[in-house]
Amino acid sequence: MSSTVPGTGQWAGADFQEPPRTPGGVALCGACRGAGSCRLGVERERLDAEGVAWFELACPRNQEGGPDVAHGGWTAAVLDDCLGHLPLLHRVLSVTAELSVSFVKPVPVERPLQVRAWVERREGSRWYIAGEMVLLSSRAVLARASGIWVTRDPGHFARHEEWLAEQEGDSRDQ
Repeated sequence: MSSTVPGTGQWAGADFQEPPRTPGGVALCGACRGAGSCRLGVERERLDAEGVAWFELACPRNQEGGPDVAHGGWTAAVLDDCLGHLPLLHRVLSVTAELSVSFVKPVPVERPLQVRAWVERREGSRWYIAGEMVLLSSRAVLARASGIWVTRDPGHFARHEEWLAEQEGDSRDQ
């Protein structure tokens, strides 16, 4: 059994298939496919010759947490997404196992930003990835992140669906 998003195809199934991408090369998750763009505001992504991933983005106004400042949850979500795209740019599907975010400066909304992500090391199926978000105009570091992504096996989402069904079955019995 393989997980699919209705009406979007089955790129996250048993075999690697290239995910749908925007004209800027941004791989779209299930929630963003319908919109045809990244709801987090990522507009471009690329992998350079050294294996570093680069992302161009801006925090959308609807992710404002304080006056003209991004919500911290948006910052964490973007870093999770961008760092998690690094294995994908290497044609490997993965899931986040651990993420640590340091909030250095408030992130302004609707201003050009850049995230860069790199592999610190790999151990078996684990990718240890780090990255940072900067304000493009001044190169000021706004946030840093590091974490572990684990290569996703083909049965990952099917096991989750089975587990969730068991949880729901347990709650109906009580």
